[in-house]
Amino acid sequence: MNVSTGLWRAVLVFLLAAGISSLCIAQTYTVTDLGTLSGGSFSGAKAINATGKITGYAYDSNNAISDVFLYSNGAMKDLGTLGGTSGIGNGINASGQVAGYSTVASGTYHAFLSSGAQLIDIGDLGGGSAVAYAINDAGQVVGSAVTPNAANHPFLYSNGQMTDLGTLGSPDGVDWWNSAQGVNKFGVVVGTSYDAHGNFFGFMWKNGTMIKMGTLGGPWSQAYAVNNKNQVTGLAYTKNGSGHAYLATNGVLKDLGTINGATSTTWGFGINDAGIVVGQSTFQSTYHAFVYSGGVMKDLNKLIPAGSGWVLLSANGVNNAGQIVGEGFHNGKEHGFLLTPQ
Repeated sequence: MNVSTGLWRAVLVFLLAAGISSLCIAQTYTVTDLGTLSGGSFSGAKAINATGKITGYAYDSNNAISDVFLYSNGAMKDLGTLGGTSGIGNGINASGQVAGYSTVASGTYHAFLSSGAQLIDIGDLGGGSAVAYAINDAGQVVGSAVTPNAANHPFLYSNGQMTDLGTLGSPDGVDWWNSAQGVNKFGVVVGTSYDAHGNFFGFMWKNGTMIKMGTLGGPWSQAYAVNNKNQVTGLAYTKNGSGHAYLATNGVLKDLGTINGATSTTWGFGINDAGIVVGQSTFQSTYHAFVYSGGVMKDLNKLIPAGSGWVLLSANGVNNAGQIVGEGFHNGKEHGFLLTPQ
C-alpha cells in the first residue's frame, strides 16, 4: 500500500465516521396529536410503556374536569377520576396498569392504581392524602403521602401495602416536599428529600436504604426517573446557581447542559435503558422539549417536520423504542403528543 492509498483510506474512514455521527444527530420524529376527551381543549401525556400505550390527563368539553386517560391503538379512553374534578395518569407499565392521582369528592388528592376502566384508591400513610408518580412492571407504585405527623414522605406501594421510605432528615410537621418519583423493575426508587437543614437532594432507595445523591457543584438536586441500569436523571444545581438536567451513572452526575445558553434551566424527566434522556428547557419566554442522546442535548422542535404547527413544550417519558411523549401547543391548542423515530 503506497502513501497516497493509505491517506485516501484514512480520509474515507473519517468521512464515513462523520457521516454516521451526523445521521445520529439528525434523528427525526413524526408527531402524533393525541387529541382530547369529549371535545375538551387541553391534554398532556406523561408516560409511555413498551408497547406504545400512553397515559396522562385530558379535559372534558367544558374544560372543567380533567380525567385520566389511556391511549392505545390510536384511541383515547377515559378512565375518569376518583370522584373529584381532577385526575392525572403519571405512570404506565408493560401490562397497561396506570398509576397517578386524583381528587376525591372532598377535593383531597388520593393515589390510584388502575388495571382497567376503574381507578382504585391505594390509600395513604395515615395523613389522608397521597399522590403517585410512577409504576414498574411488577405493579409497584411510588409517590408521596402525608403521614399522621403532617409530613410528606415518599412511599412504595407493593402487594397491597404502602411503605414509608423515610427521608434524608426532614423533620415532621414542616411543609417540605419529600417524594418518590421513579421506580425500575428491580424496585429501586428515586426521588427528592429534604435534610434537617432544609436542603433538598435527589435520593436512591434500594434494599431498604436511602442514599443521598450529589449535585453538579451547587447546593441542591432532584431525581425524577431511573432506568433498569440504575441510571438516574433529574435536575441539579451547578456552582454558578443554574439548574441543569443530569445523567447519573454509578452515583456520578454528568451535566447534560442546555439548549439555550448557559443561563437556561433544564430538567430531565424521563430516561430509557439506553440512557436517552428527555425533558424540558427554558427557551426565551417559554419552554422547549429536549432529547439527550449520543452525548448531545437537542431541541425536539428542530427534529420534527417544518410547518407542523407544533411547539413542543415538555418531553415527559421515553420508552426503549425511542418513542417520546409530552405536551405542547398544536396550532395554538395545548395537546399531548407522541413522537416516533423515523
